[in-house]
Amino acid sequence: MVSSALDAMAGTAWGRWLGLVAAVWVQCISGNNYTFSNYSDSIKTLMGLTQLQLNGLSVAKDVGKAFGLLAGLASDRVPTWLLLAIGSLEGFLGYGAQWLVVSKTVAPLPYWQMCVCLCLGGNSTTWMNTAVLVTCIRNFRGSRGPVSGVLKGFVGLSTAIFTDLCSALFADDPASFLVMLAVVPAAVCAVAMVFLREGRGAVSDGGASDEADARGFAAISTLAVAIALYLLAADLTGLGGDGGVVSTVFVTVLFILLAAPVAVPAHVAWRSWMKTRKAANADAENTAADDSTTTTPLLLASKPAAEARGPGERPRLGEEHTIAQALSALDFWLLFSSFLMGVGTGLAVMNNLGQMGVAMGYADVSLFVSMTSIWGFFGRIASGTISEHFIKTRALPRPVWNAASQVLMCAGYVFMAFGMPGSLFIGSVVVGVCYGVRLAVTVPTASELFGLKYYGLIYNILILNLPLGSFLFSGLLAGLLYDAQATATPGGGNTCVGAHCYRGVFSVMAVACVIGFVLDVILSIRTKRVYAKIHEAKKASRLAATQRVS
Repeated sequence: MVSSALDAMAGTAWGRWLGLVAAVWVQCISGNNYTFSNYSDSIKTLMGLTQLQLNGLSVAKDVGKAFGLLAGLASDRVPTWLLLAIGSLEGFLGYGAQWLVVSKTVAPLPYWQMCVCLCLGGNSTTWMNTAVLVTCIRNFRGSRGPVSGVLKGFVGLSTAIFTDLCSALFADDPASFLVMLAVVPAAVCAVAMVFLREGRGAVSDGGASDEADARGFAAISTLAVAIALYLLAADLTGLGGDGGVVSTVFVTVLFILLAAPVAVPAHVAWRSWMKTRKAANADAENTAADDSTTTTPLLLASKPAAEARGPGERPRLGEEHTIAQALSALDFWLLFSSFLMGVGTGLAVMNNLGQMGVAMGYADVSLFVSMTSIWGFFGRIASGTISEHFIKTRALPRPVWNAASQVLMCAGYVFMAFGMPGSLFIGSVVVGVCYGVRLAVTVPTASELFGLKYYGLIYNILILNLPLGSFLFSGLLAGLLYDAQATATPGGGNTCVGAHCYRGVFSVMAVACVIGFVLDVILSIRTKRVYAKIHEAKKASRLAATQRVS
């Protein structure tokens, strides 16, 4: 009975917004996989690892995402709450075991067991992300760019949130940091299990509903920017890490800002109640017009075209694809390969920030980790909204923004290769922005090109690029080239100091970005027709809404 009531709530306008807010909170704790640099040095010292061995652990963390295919397969078969429960349990076990080692509660585990623990932690986020993205994109079918931008934006902020909270409450203690990674996601997912559900009655994607959704996304995006600026100010001034009363105030304000998005579903519920009451008083014919179950297709021609297909004919881009059809499409592999060049190189920087900071002479790299996270947020939230705007107004293919990010990322790697003063700070900002763009743009692009029916699995196939990119660019490239420059230390590990330590790594990654740029340009050209149809569909929806109002 309770479950039925919650499902009914999810089908209302305010219910799906409440689900989105719960999803935002889940995303605020889903970036724990990007925090390895905050405690990697402790693991390296305790276990006496070389850089190649440490990078092997970071690869194991990202290999966990390869098992995200299980989450993708389950997304169409099990409820959202179960996906969240599995993810939170895996995270609790994976990060909890790492805490036991770093806190010296137990002796360092054998290398392969540490790999399993990191793999569990990495896989936990795939269940959370799949639950959140699939449910919210289905609930907001006409606003895929803003949905992706907002949700992926908060993932980008999550690293900074965890890092700054640890600085304020635990003075950057690695063991305490791992406790947070184990416990906080489980608590947040427990709340999200109640409110995050797929609405069975689809709310209209056209006209007035699109405008109302745009206002809601603008409000949440504004709050997200305020949180990002607050974290950025705290990082640059060191305000949150002073301890005592100042830190308590910092944490309190941060929690208030994180809770603020709940005002959006509260406002929608109030407006819906007022409209229903006014309609009842006026004895209107359509009391529930605000909760219409009419669904406007993303591509106006998609359904008729799909029905006209013969049994052996392939679907066109923009129509529903089976997994086999998607995997046999050239456009899928263009998207997959360009995604590898962007996120693979970005992960190499994130996984090695700790050692890059040491090589550049920095004792504390938490600032660079936070910068990557915060600027990753700006890249995610801006690219989702901006790409959606240009589809509506110019029919500009979404992959164009991926191509632009590859150019900027290439320039950032060239700058870091020279090792000039401040290059790591600027590089962490550039990598954060471009990595965020890649994630926020690729997520809706996949749904627009290959449909939503098997989107959960298609998304997790694309996410295979994270472990693959981590292995190629972080595990092999960065590990081997660093060890070639490093000198042995008495404890059995090694170290390297100087700009030369990573110069070869940055140079190769710059070339990879050029390849990614070429692939994105080709994909943009090949998908122009799809985005022209989406543009016309959105234009027709706005026209129809205007005619109804007039």
